[in-house]
Amino acid sequence: MLIAAIGVVYGDIGTSPLYTLKEVFSGAYGLQVGHDSVLGILSLIFWSLIWVVSIKYVLFVLRADNQGEGGIMALTALARRAAAPYPRLRTLLVVCGLIGAALFYGDSMITPAISVLSAVEGLELAFDGIEHWVIPVALVVLVVLFVLQKHGTARIGKLFGPVMVAWFLVLGALGVYGIVQHPEVIKALNPYWAAHFFIVHPGLGVAILGAVVLALTGAEALYADMGHFGRKPIARAWFGLVLPALVLNYFGQGGLLLENPEAARNPFYLLAPSWALIPLVALATLATVIASQAVISGAFSLTQQAIQLGYIPRMHIQHTSSNERGQIYIGSVNWALMAGVILLVLGFESSGALASAYGVAVTGTMLMTTILVSAVMLLLWKWPPVFAVPLLVVCLLVDGLFFAANVPKIVQGGAFPILAGIVLFVLMTTWKRGKQLLVERIDEGGLPLPIFISSIRVQPPHRVQGTAVFLTARPDAVPHALLHNLLHNQVLHEQVVLLTVLNEDTPRVPAHQRFEVESFGDGFYRVILHYGFMDEPDVPQALTLCHLDELDFSPMRTTYFLSRETVIPSKLDGMALWRESLFAFMLKNANGNLRFFKLPVNRVIELGTQVEM
Repeated sequence: MLIAAIGVVYGDIGTSPLYTLKEVFSGAYGLQVGHDSVLGILSLIFWSLIWVVSIKYVLFVLRADNQGEGGIMALTALARRAAAPYPRLRTLLVVCGLIGAALFYGDSMITPAISVLSAVEGLELAFDGIEHWVIPVALVVLVVLFVLQKHGTARIGKLFGPVMVAWFLVLGALGVYGIVQHPEVIKALNPYWAAHFFIVHPGLGVAILGAVVLALTGAEALYADMGHFGRKPIARAWFGLVLPALVLNYFGQGGLLLENPEAARNPFYLLAPSWALIPLVALATLATVIASQAVISGAFSLTQQAIQLGYIPRMHIQHTSSNERGQIYIGSVNWALMAGVILLVLGFESSGALASAYGVAVTGTMLMTTILVSAVMLLLWKWPPVFAVPLLVVCLLVDGLFFAANVPKIVQGGAFPILAGIVLFVLMTTWKRGKQLLVERIDEGGLPLPIFISSIRVQPPHRVQGTAVFLTARPDAVPHALLHNLLHNQVLHEQVVLLTVLNEDTPRVPAHQRFEVESFGDGFYRVILHYGFMDEPDVPQALTLCHLDELDFSPMRTTYFLSRETVIPSKLDGMALWRESLFAFMLKNANGNLRFFKLPVNRVIELGTQVEM
């Protein structure tokens, strides 16, 4: 578990030494290499790793698990449950969660681009005149990575752990080599040098945090991947190998800079002996591919959770492993991410330029995570405010400073993740609100179930053999598909089941809590199925476990009736006309109930209806 956690969880933060100090001393900030500046930056990096990753994430955020699951959407569901008595606060927390999720998608595009580019750029040091090949080689590596996604990561995933263990051991060894050359860098463990840097550079102090935060990219992955490994293996891997290797490497690069200030153009690769340069480039490329793979897989998992929670239209989810339910592939997400990554590489052309865009999405997601965890600590865990409030204030202050330091990056290229986040936020909120309005419009002409059953008793229609299952969002009203079937076909089945599927704020719902079954007599039944946001709905399989003997769900006797709504945008109260048109487009192209609930194709009847919004 430790080796697997190192391979999947720490790929992103483990490749940060490739570009962090290079960006500080030779990037847009142009900080002059000097004794005090090097020690100050190293001290800032060290204490940022200690506070943000070790204390905030490993010791506190990892405790905010939603039945073992982590990530921004799982945390949003937990915070939503904690704030249930406070509707306005609940809405605000949901908005924060959606902002964090939207920014995570922007991070999912930038991470593969900057990681692979920074690794391939090492070829410039190994071979003269190869600069014009860096972008083509990086694009080939990235395209191959995305194309292979549909085949799953079960096989190559076995190599992730050993490769990343080797990577961190090499990081530590290179760091020791650099520290031995200039042992004075160990002084940077003293926080005095971080404070001294802010005093000497009052204007640059906060701004430079925009580059220091590059050492923290991937911290959110610790929490997002908790469902795969658990808190203890992730924490032990961090303190046992990852943190020491990162600190040694950063300090080794610092020692090299004190020895040779001209090494600022690429301190990571120049730290290695010349004979080890090409093997190091190869290992770095493997490590960045693994880091990219982890972020892409995280985007798939986040999308699955958002679909189940009702914030994203249903998409076709392909499982790539028969053993690991968490290994999934979502084609539309994969190709959208690939398009974004290719545009980033072609648009920015270097890891240094991409670093100007990197950090906005990361710090934004970190800030949203802190806000959500604050609500969970105070409202759900009931921690004493005397202890919790000072801790949360410091966390918010640190995250706020990092985010503020990255705000100027918006005009330097950082607008890309912001724009991507805004688009995704609009799409998610439009879908959620649109589905609510759609149910309300359908309910306006709905017939209460007791009245319908009473009328059936007075004027019973012809009954045919078999079981009819009508999927409906409202268990207390008659589905339109049932009314249309009765109106046009003039018949009812012997057994009529009104089926509602509800998604809970928990990752998984135990089998014994899956069902709610109620009989109304005259062959009418109401069945409610409960699923968590990590569950995979399979309605036919679930119905076979129904405990009422009189209900027969055998495949050849059961017919599923679905209602397919066509939305007509209008000027009625609800959403703006352009959002209604957007929702109508999303609804038309969403994956239907048939595939999502795994219904048998030859036993489904769809009845259409038009709804004016």
